[in-house]
Order: sequence, then C-alpha cells, then structure tokens
Amino acid sequence: MHLFVVSVLLVLGFPLIVSEVVDSFGTCSEFFFNEQPPVIPGVLRNSVSQDNSCYKLICQKHKNAYRFATLYNTANKIPVFSAYKYTGNSAERVIPWMIEPQLEPLNTEMCEEPCINQTNTGDYRNTQNLTPGCLFPNSHAADEITAESTFTLTNAVPQCASFKNHSWRLVEENFRSIMHSHCRDKNNRENILAYVLTGAVPSPDKFLNDRVNIPSSMWTVFCCFDTKSETWLSQGHWAENKERNIANINAKPLETLQTFLQKQYGAGTKLFNDKCFSFFNATNRPIEDKKQEPLWSLFKKTPASP
Repeated sequence: MHLFVVSVLLVLGFPLIVSEVVDSFGTCSEFFFNEQPPVIPGVLRNSVSQDNSCYKLICQKHKNAYRFATLYNTANKIPVFSAYKYTGNSAERVIPWMIEPQLEPLNTEMCEEPCINQTNTGDYRNTQNLTPGCLFPNSHAADEITAESTFTLTNAVPQCASFKNHSWRLVEENFRSIMHSHCRDKNNRENILAYVLTGAVPSPDKFLNDRVNIPSSMWTVFCCFDTKSETWLSQGHWAENKERNIANINAKPLETLQTFLQKQYGAGTKLFNDKCFSFFNATNRPIEDKKQEPLWSLFKKTPASP
C-alpha cells in the first residue's frame, strides 16, 4: 500500500525525499549535542514524541545517508525545529522542492489532495509576500548532496519575504562565519563542528492557504567547542516573522532564548545541556552575499498540484 502512495505522488509530479519517520531520535542522534535532543513539554521528551498524532520525528535521509533531523507538526504543517551539524560549507545548490511520503496516510488514494499532513508547492503559489524558508539552510551544508537534502518542505516554513531575504539571511551568514572560524571538533581540532538548532514558533491564527501555519517568530542557536577559550560556547537569535528590513538581529545567550521559548511552550523547555550556557558574545563579518535565485521562483518550475 505504501508503494502505491509513493507511486501516486510521483505521478502527480511531487519529487520525493526518502527520509524516515521514526519512533525515536535515537535513530539519528548524531545531529544533537551529546546526542540529546531538546526537551519541549508536551511535544518532545527523551527523544520521543509526546503526541504522535501531531508531532512526527523525521531523520532526513538523502542518497543513503542521514543528513539532519526534523521535528514536524502535522497539524500546523510546519517543522518545530531542524537539527544539524555545521562542518563547513560548500557551493550552494538549488533544486525543486521535495515532500515526505511517509507523512501521508495509507489511504491517500481516497483523497483528492495528496498532501494531507504537510505543505506542498501549491500552497505557496500566488503569494506576494511569503516565501518558504529552510530551517537548515543550504548555505550551511558541507557538500552538494547535503545541500540538496535541505530542499524538503518538511524543513521549510512560510517566511515574510523581506524578513527572510534581509535580516534573517544576515543571521544565517553571520552564524556561518562565526562557526567557520571559531567552532572545532574537540576530538579532532582541525575539523569544523557546531551543533545547530533552528525552529519556528507557530502563530495562533495566521495560515497560508488556510492550511499552513505562518510562524510568529523564528529562532536559531548553535553550540560548539572553541579552542581559543577551551570552552563550549553558544549563541542564539530570534525575531518576529514580519515584513521589515533591519540590519541586525542581536545575538542573545542560550539561557535568554530558552526563557523566550518557555513562554511559548512551557517551563522545562531545554535546547542544549548545561555545558553550552557560556555565551559567545561576538560577531564576524558576514561572508559576502552570493547571488542566488530566490527559492520561491522554483515553484514556477515545479508542476502544479491538482
């Protein structure tokens, strides 16, 4: 039956990513600092979903290897967060968007709309100020295959275009620059290594195409070992997902970011363990912006959903 579902989606023109919806993030724990995923009350604890009817654990697999991990909310049709390792970056790559067939029920053949539990490219058509923004950006991928894997809509949320293309992009570039120059594998100090979590806080009442939640805010944080200070350091950012074009989103300590998220998800929300509470209070000059085709333009090249 599952093969039938996949066949239907292929016929309808949906590129597929062969990921795995799992019972525990233990399957791909390498993307979390100390192999410990975040704790979010009522959502995720001890690597396991606390509401499997809504929150799905995805080990994002592409071309026979796990590339990153995503906690996905099927009710809002957006990810809660994606977790990945930054180990350096390669040339950016742009491909058509993919979907996750394992999120769809086995009786999909009875439905006119194939994407019941996730967004699809049709949701973003005819939108003037919203564009899909990846939680794991392809500009942070170590190689082209990993960059390809980020183009799954289970890794994307609706972002206001000016916010995504200006202020949030500066955050991604500055993160990349800092991690590239300061973060190292403690056990092999010639190698770059940082653990990154990026997420979206759902809005209470804003939806794209009456289906896909438009997040009220975005957040991101890294934890890594700094060989200069011989300390595990972290730095976080968050900002409202709204139309604006500001130069900088100020860096915040992990503890402050967790306090913000506790107001959204409840007391006990924890992203990293206590080793990561030292604040990396510095910025690097962002890597020069590369000319890149806007991601939303890919929808013009992707077959429309029925």
